[in-house]
Amino acid sequence: MKLNNITQNFTKLFPGDFSGNNMQRQTPKILFAAVKPAGFPHPELLDFNENLAEEIGLGKLEKNDLDFLVGNSLPENWVTYATAYAGHQFGNWAGQLGDGRAIYAGEIQNDEGKTTEIQWKGAGATPYSRHADGRAVLRSSVREYLMSEAMFFLNIPTTRSLSLCLTGEKVMRDMMYDGNPAPEKGAVMIRTAESFLRFGHFELISAQKETALLKKLTDFAIINYFPEINAESENKYRDFFENIALRTADLMVEWYRVGFVHGVMNTDNMSVLGLTIDYGPFSFLDEYDLNFTPNTTDLPGRRYAFGKQAQIAQWNLWQLANALFPLINDEAFLEKVLNDFSPTFWKKHDEMLARKFGFENLIEGDSEFFTNWQKLMEDLKIDHTLFFSQLEKLDENNDLKILFENTFYDGITEVQLKELTDFIDLYRKRRTENAISMDVSLAMMKANNPKFILRNFILFECIEELENGKKEMFNKILSALRNPYEEIYPEFSQKRPSVYDDRSGCSMLSCSS
Repeated sequence: MKLNNITQNFTKLFPGDFSGNNMQRQTPKILFAAVKPAGFPHPELLDFNENLAEEIGLGKLEKNDLDFLVGNSLPENWVTYATAYAGHQFGNWAGQLGDGRAIYAGEIQNDEGKTTEIQWKGAGATPYSRHADGRAVLRSSVREYLMSEAMFFLNIPTTRSLSLCLTGEKVMRDMMYDGNPAPEKGAVMIRTAESFLRFGHFELISAQKETALLKKLTDFAIINYFPEINAESENKYRDFFENIALRTADLMVEWYRVGFVHGVMNTDNMSVLGLTIDYGPFSFLDEYDLNFTPNTTDLPGRRYAFGKQAQIAQWNLWQLANALFPLINDEAFLEKVLNDFSPTFWKKHDEMLARKFGFENLIEGDSEFFTNWQKLMEDLKIDHTLFFSQLEKLDENNDLKILFENTFYDGITEVQLKELTDFIDLYRKRRTENAISMDVSLAMMKANNPKFILRNFILFECIEELENGKKEMFNKILSALRNPYEEIYPEFSQKRPSVYDDRSGCSMLSCSS
């Protein structure tokens, strides 16, 4: 790989702690702390994303690159670092947080001039590890490695995965936070993004009343990541916040399109670029349930449940507005942007649902139609992804019970069958109001409704195989997730088997990694 192309401009632009001390501590008035990866004597490469490496300018993997992929071997005079940020966790101000398991290698620019940040995850402790070891285990690393790529190929803004390696270490983790830790295989992944800047970076500086540094960081973000904003305009900070709000609304709509539940929407897990970031106890929906949370830590309140994600995004934007207020200094403007979030989101959300159903555009009555659909899905416990796959097969001669029987989690009664029949009759009637042909409508549905989603039970089986040294399922998943709108492997296009209904790691998980 072309490691000499990696630069470390962030460390030259902003104040940092260059001591190299990874002891956990407060680091006020700085944006990063220099820290070296721990180093691992017996690493093993599990996967390398060749296409991504070429795209960002790193080039091909060479035989001596394994040491770099786990942080063992670094070019001379490199300043690898972890950044400081703050955040609201489960609605409460948590103060300084920071990169507890992430260490930046720096930035790289490809031939087109696009810059990408590169960081190790699980490579050792940083000043922000908060009494933890900075390591990651194979279980959580595989989940993030595969899921971030799955989201990318679903056309959802996301961080991406470059490499996945075993470290040769055993790491102690209490998977369910029940006082029963156990050793697990250690792993390191490299992930990339145009930028990993979070709401929390701005919250930390603002809370410390470092207004000049807040201005410098915001100017940096505008110049580097928001080309649509005039960096010389007196309204640039307003435009910055408004743009983040729009990107966040768009991201929430995309999550709802595919039934993705993040699980830990703390403000430190929110990207100012509108990326899906920090994959922990995430899940795709199996049965449709607005109240579903995949995170055991989120019980019983279910703050981050599927149906609440847009509401939480708006709440998080309020916290970002507070952080940016010293630069914007216009309460009425910020309130307008925040109050506009909900109608903007719902308009985009309903337009998205129209595409999933194959409707050319929204018409009067569609809001009630979508509400009826949600009620149907919850009442009948229908699989979110499989419902739309079967809907694409609908014709005038279908036996609806047979067509949809493999989408129900609890079977279906005669009363429920009538509920389904009544809804399909409404759908057929609504479809006749399209000005587009059936072929165009079907093409729209196929482009918006994935055939493959990376369900938790599939990941569970994959991780079990990898723990036993087998990669066949891992490789099949990689093929499937790169073609999510096609049915590459029919065995992946099924609802969650009942054997996994209450099994840890298959529907709900903890934040432990």
